[in-house]
Amino acid sequence: MPEHTAEETLGSPTHEVREFLRRRREQIAQRWADEPLFRSVFTVSRDEAVEAGKAVVDALAEVADTGRVDDPDAAGFSGVREQLARMGVARGRAGLTAAQVSSELATLRQPVENLLLSDIGEAPAEHVRACATTLTVLMGTLRVVVMQTALSEGEALIDRQRLQLMEVATPVIKLWDGIVAVPLIGTLDSARSQVVMETLLQSIVEQQARFAILDITGVPTVDTLVAQHLMKTVAAARLMGAECIVSGIRPAIAQTIVHLGLDLGTVITRAGLADALKYALHQLGADIVGPTANGAGQR
Repeated sequence: MPEHTAEETLGSPTHEVREFLRRRREQIAQRWADEPLFRSVFTVSRDEAVEAGKAVVDALAEVADTGRVDDPDAAGFSGVREQLARMGVARGRAGLTAAQVSSELATLRQPVENLLLSDIGEAPAEHVRACATTLTVLMGTLRVVVMQTALSEGEALIDRQRLQLMEVATPVIKLWDGIVAVPLIGTLDSARSQVVMETLLQSIVEQQARFAILDITGVPTVDTLVAQHLMKTVAAARLMGAECIVSGIRPAIAQTIVHLGLDLGTVITRAGLADALKYALHQLGADIVGPTANGAGQR
């Protein structure tokens, strides 16, 4: 009869680790539920932490089944990425650094390794070492997946917050029936210019505005891309049935526009917001009347 090696009899390390994870799923999840990473994130009940642990164990077993224990992009991780992101981001919000979160993830390996050794401790030493190494690599890949996913989620959160801040920093004010204004303050870049356009156009529709004033008094400088965005905003407002007035063009910005060769001949410009409002009111058939000698305005 042909002789079988110990590895052929016992199965490959990835096969052994897969079967171990499936066999010890409940015990692993129970031990993980008491670890800081799970205990601090799943605070409603311990059962919630256990169920989360089971889902992660199932994912690890699926990855081991494919043999791609060192691949963070292995399909087995896809089902738990959202949960892993939640865990990583939650610890980050609690004030932990990326290194501290990584350390908490590292503590998950020891309880699993202890169970593995108790299961296969009687096997040949070489096989035990191979299985332990496979498990170590798999748990290390899990750490990479959690950190990558948490960082991606953190970046997405920062992007959402940045957009919200830009929207807050770009208020559209109703000055009069049919007249809205956007007083811009600070640096304009392409992203913020896009928000300005979208916010202004939405307000034109909501307020049924006939005039929209873009006041750039508080904008220190304008480059080519921003100037082009402003021109596109003016054109888009016209398509929506509103005339756009640009006010508050500073001398430095005027020189830049001339130097860039941009044609603002079709754009209505005024020195300041008050002048722009006066123009719009006049076009609507209303005029601003100054006070008389006794302090009362004319009627």
